[in-house]
Amino acid sequence: MADSFILGWEEWLSLPELGLPAIRAKVDTGARTSALHAEAIEPFGPADNPQVRFLIQPDPKNPSLEVTCSARVVDRREVTSSNGETELRYIIETPASMSGRTWPIQISLTNRETMNFRMLLGRRALKEDMVVDPNVACLQDVLSYEPYDKLPKKRPVKRPLRIALLSREPNAYSTRRLVEAGEKRGHVVELIDTRRCYMRIGARHPEVHYDGRILPYYDAVIPRIGASITSYGTAILRQFASTGAYCLNSPSGIISSRDKLLAHQILANAGIGQPLTAFASSPKDTKDLISLVGGAPVVVKLLQSTQGRGVVLAETRKAAESLVDAFRGLEASFLVQEFIAEAAGADVRCFVIGGKVVGAMRRRAAEGEFRSNLHRGGRAERVRLTREERETARRAAKVLDLAVAGVDILQSESGPRVLEVNSSPGLEGIETVTGLNVADRIYQHLESKVRPLSRQREATSRPEPESSAERQDA
Repeated sequence: MADSFILGWEEWLSLPELGLPAIRAKVDTGARTSALHAEAIEPFGPADNPQVRFLIQPDPKNPSLEVTCSARVVDRREVTSSNGETELRYIIETPASMSGRTWPIQISLTNRETMNFRMLLGRRALKEDMVVDPNVACLQDVLSYEPYDKLPKKRPVKRPLRIALLSREPNAYSTRRLVEAGEKRGHVVELIDTRRCYMRIGARHPEVHYDGRILPYYDAVIPRIGASITSYGTAILRQFASTGAYCLNSPSGIISSRDKLLAHQILANAGIGQPLTAFASSPKDTKDLISLVGGAPVVVKLLQSTQGRGVVLAETRKAAESLVDAFRGLEASFLVQEFIAEAAGADVRCFVIGGKVVGAMRRRAAEGEFRSNLHRGGRAERVRLTREERETARRAAKVLDLAVAGVDILQSESGPRVLEVNSSPGLEGIETVTGLNVADRIYQHLESKVRPLSRQREATSRPEPESSAERQDA
């Protein structure tokens, strides 16, 4: 034992070629492959000399300390972790230094942000004369994170984000534009059919499954959830959020905007102008219900209507009463709203991103039609908003907790009235009419919310003690 280099179960070392002057590692002879915490892994370089760039937070207690490293890739192979999950990892080779001794080791790159140790030193990294005493910690020189304070400050590294785009319409204009714009900015955008997702719900390690496999961690999720699957789609979105992914629009915001009654109540409580709206359950209230919004003509709309479907104009009181009674006979939930005549069959779609109105268009109904939806044959033109209209649209999106929204307002004599707030606004109309690259602006906002180098998921992924037999098999 006199000539042996004895290590404890925990030791400090440095990886000088990676620019890491100190890192605390768990020494585990039960693990064959060494592992190093790595995020934002970016392969680059020619096929005959592959390189990899990655980010590491060497101090688990200081997530603001971030170092960008790069190294040559010597292999890519599957590594099975202690929980039985197999992951294809990049393998790098780099010198390790400990107590004046330096030797080359191979390390697999993986996300260890839930571990107490940013590095695991496996048995393949130990030389023949190295002996591990599992009962003692830090038998070699003890280092500290202080040397990192002297490292030159680097500009933030812009890295690609891994983004899940929830959509059931891969060929739709909005879907194609979001994929195109994201990839153009260097992100990895994965199109996921919401209905094919399912989930494993537990106190630890929330999972989203898809076609028989566990989906990986995503930096962000862009929801394009159809009205017909709002309940299931928002449940899936909540599960993604529980893994630490940033959701462009919150599940609660989507639910609130889809429920027209709830949306109008929230807007009213915030003092935001809207058409007078009435809602009732009893058939006996039909006449009074119509009177509450000023009498005919009135607009009757289903609570879950989209793209103008389920929205009917009743021009006379008799027609309104017949329509209300018919909807009640079908046990459908609906609203009765005043008809804003001065809007003249036109509304204004304000596109809000991150609390700012980035573009607007006026939509005019086709001849003989009062609904201005483009899907109903309406035509659109670019429009300049007043300050009051911009503020109304911005506030409407904010109170409904939507980062991206299409806010439809009517220009009435008493000021802007919010008609509806859409949590999945289409991009084709607004981009065509305004000439703006709205999809790109969505990514600009998303990038500002997702940290450009890493995510510290403190609320969902608290570091847990590692077992004494954390195993890895190459």
